[in-house]
Amino acid sequence: MIVAVTGGSGHLGAALVRALLGRGHVVRVVDLSRGPGLDGLDVEFVAADVLDRGALKAAFAGVDTVYHLAAKISVVGDPDGSVWRTNVVGARNAAVASLAADVGRFVHTSSVHAFDLECIDGMVDEDSPRAEAFRLPVYDRSKWAGEQAVQAVVARGLDAVIVNPTGVIGPLDFAPSRMGAVFRGVRDHHLRFVVPGGFDWVDVRDVAAGMIAAADLGRSGRNYLLSGSHQTLRDLVAMALRVLGSEARPVIVPMLVARAWGPLGTVIARKTGSPWALTTESLHALENDPPVSHARAGAELGYVPRPTEQTVRDIYAWAAGRERRDE
Repeated sequence: MIVAVTGGSGHLGAALVRALLGRGHVVRVVDLSRGPGLDGLDVEFVAADVLDRGALKAAFAGVDTVYHLAAKISVVGDPDGSVWRTNVVGARNAAVASLAADVGRFVHTSSVHAFDLECIDGMVDEDSPRAEAFRLPVYDRSKWAGEQAVQAVVARGLDAVIVNPTGVIGPLDFAPSRMGAVFRGVRDHHLRFVVPGGFDWVDVRDVAAGMIAAADLGRSGRNYLLSGSHQTLRDLVAMALRVLGSEARPVIVPMLVARAWGPLGTVIARKTGSPWALTTESLHALENDPPVSHARAGAELGYVPRPTEQTVRDIYAWAAGRERRDE
């Protein structure tokens, strides 16, 4: 098969592209630029913007399956409108271009944030309320609106499935991502203070496997939550320290103090891009963290995520191996 992966230069893309190559597929990565996650891989690369529908249609020519990963994650709002354009208009463009190019299957990567995590009492599943209210972060609302844009093209005949990963962590995090920076900070003794709250964390390789299973087995128009296990941020950092062999323990900053810092942290993050700055929106995610079910993905896709501690061990083993190769 020939498969296209938009946004394939990112963290999830690095895992997905490797999994697809391992299955013998021809992989065409469609992205703004070719990142280090693709170094040494035998892939076709097409430079294209998801806001350019014509470029996407050309990139998808002859493709059997499109995996749409391209998105903009934000914990600082959407000051220039690029989050909404990328996550909503970009999703619509990719879906319309896939339909025009006669692509056999379209896998759209949404997020657990497409659900209204503030108002869910109990466990999140695919029938839970969606992120529609204006009080929610723009990223959350953009992911739900992106799903709606894709579903509108499904109604026109596109064969598509939608996956909703939780908080993605794991090896192959070349950039690194925001959580990748957290794990590096723990290792390098820069991070000792954490806030209350937590999230559902899932291994990037399990998400990639779930996406491929969704392409093979998923029902058209259906959502699949790809979750792992819930860990508080304190427990996740403590787990990382334990894996590293450190006896240190994270210090908890009261949420009241963190909330007071949030607006200033947002300003700092916007100006510097610092992964360390606690923002109002990152605190929102950590405070609204109900458990997330992957029962549907397990039953219909055979999805089984690995234990979080194994993921943390692999993060540090991969990082150490990469640093040895770079010496």
